[in-house]
Amino acid sequence: MTEPAREREVSEDRLLGGRVVLRQPRSGYRVAIDAVLLAAAVPAGAVDTVLDIGCGVGAAMLCLAARVAGCRITGVEAQRELVRLASENIDLNQVQGRVVAMAGDLLRPPPRLEPGSFGHVMANPPFLEAGTATASPLPRKAAATVEGEADLAAWVRFALAMVRPKGSLTFIHRADRMEQLLAQLMGRAGEITVFPLWAGSDKAAKRVIVRARKGVETPTRLTPGLVLHAADGRYTAAADAVLRGGAALDLS
Repeated sequence: MTEPAREREVSEDRLLGGRVVLRQPRSGYRVAIDAVLLAAAVPAGAVDTVLDIGCGVGAAMLCLAARVAGCRITGVEAQRELVRLASENIDLNQVQGRVVAMAGDLLRPPPRLEPGSFGHVMANPPFLEAGTATASPLPRKAAATVEGEADLAAWVRFALAMVRPKGSLTFIHRADRMEQLLAQLMGRAGEITVFPLWAGSDKAAKRVIVRARKGVETPTRLTPGLVLHAADGRYTAAADAVLRGGAALDLS
């Protein structure tokens, strides 16, 4: 593909109030606030290692890298075109050396990924079960939104395999699939925290963040969560601090 043709297919956008530069396909799945919120919920420190499963073009990785200087993040993504864009985005944001994207399928992971070697794992898996919705005719969007060969149980199994004992797992998912996600964690992870993302103060939560720790037995907690939008449709001050200001989400 020539460079002018490629420019027509890829847009260059900004996250975190301009702190993160992101190249992504103009058509198909486009990065939404889910990636920013996911990154804000990961309790990583400056020397920690993090795995992003299904990293796409690298939005969550780059948001986390911008918030936590020094942490080292590895992203794995099945779609090679997105891996190439993620690598470009890593260069654009000058985080080479501590953020890397690699091609790989979680059912057949790259040999370089050593089980139990990450302090934290984060994931934004496809929200829809296979067979419950009509997949988009755009392959990239279909892969991002509808489960394929790897279902939610496979995503959780892989996350648990890759994180070290007492390390954290952080997922963002649809609220109406929270029960399925929790069922996969029960007995294998504890200190489970459910953090609803309310569309408005008088509206239901369409998304939840679920965080857990491998191999601990602390009881599950339901937190107040975050109200995203005020009555006028604008982001609330708390949401704006995360989405534009790069603040962490407090799941305590």
